Amino acid sequence: MKEIFGYIRDYFRSTNKKILILCTLQTAILVYLNYHNQLEGQLTTAKTLIWPAFTGHYALFATAFILPYLFYAVAEQKKYFASKPFIILIVVAPFIFALKMALNTNLPFSSDVNWNEYWNKIYYWPARLTIMLSFLFLLWKIFDEEQPLYGLTANKFVWRPYVGMVAFMLPLIAAASTQPDFLAMYPKIKSVLPIGNHIRLSWVHKLLFELSYGSDFFGIEIFFRGFLILAFTKWVGSNAILPMACFYCTIHFGKPLGECISSYFGGMLLGIVVYNTRSIYGGLIVHLGIAWLMELGGYLGQLAHSG
Repeated sequence: MKEIFGYIRDYFRSTNKKILILCTLQTAILVYLNYHNQLEGQLTTAKTLIWPAFTGHYALFATAFILPYLFYAVAEQKKYFASKPFIILIVVAPFIFALKMALNTNLPFSSDVNWNEYWNKIYYWPARLTIMLSFLFLLWKIFDEEQPLYGLTANKFVWRPYVGMVAFMLPLIAAASTQPDFLAMYPKIKSVLPIGNHIRLSWVHKLLFELSYGSDFFGIEIFFRGFLILAFTKWVGSNAILPMACFYCTIHFGKPLGECISSYFGGMLLGIVVYNTRSIYGGLIVHLGIAWLMELGGYLGQLAHSG
């Protein structure tokens, strides 16, 4: 844990404070426009755009991701944009995630509406993860084969601090799981699957859902902390952290405001750790551990209330 605090301290000591303020201001403006003017909704439903679900998300993600690099290029006179591989990656990165958000992968699994909804949700996250990993693997083969695949290495990884972080959250989640607003949201299967009364899900069905749900967190970590940090450090070093955090915040625009704001700072901290360790496993433990503990808290809370 002491080492992690050292990474964070060193980053904030050395980072360009003006760029930090500019990126934070940029994020604040985008958050304000989204929560007061429905920025994401307007962009992704605009009839003037071709395939707005994709082009609207691309415009949002590209703005959040590319502007911070322009700040660095101007303020520090960096020549990042003189590199063709850098330009390719900075353009392709928002493309990949916008495609993930926009694709319709529904398949006719069952004639029963509720079971069809269930199996499409089980398929939903792994299908998108597979598509994303295919793009990342191709980019890695072309541009980064000299390093492990975007953070999938345990060379400098020490698991104990991250397990400690998850353990620290345990009493907080336990307390939250007694609250009605928490139980209205968790377990997630309640909010994303409108299962009819005639459908009874066994523990196997629920386990499949949790594994599918968890796969999305792996995709988030390898894309944001792996790809957006480790594919760009050869040109920009630790300056890759702020653009990633700005981009990461925008994918939370459908979440509660507090969660969206905290994602900017949380993304920054996880980015600092990955930049120093070159491994995404720590962030994955924290992300998955908290998510699954909240799911467990939801199931146990529901049992306590029903009993």
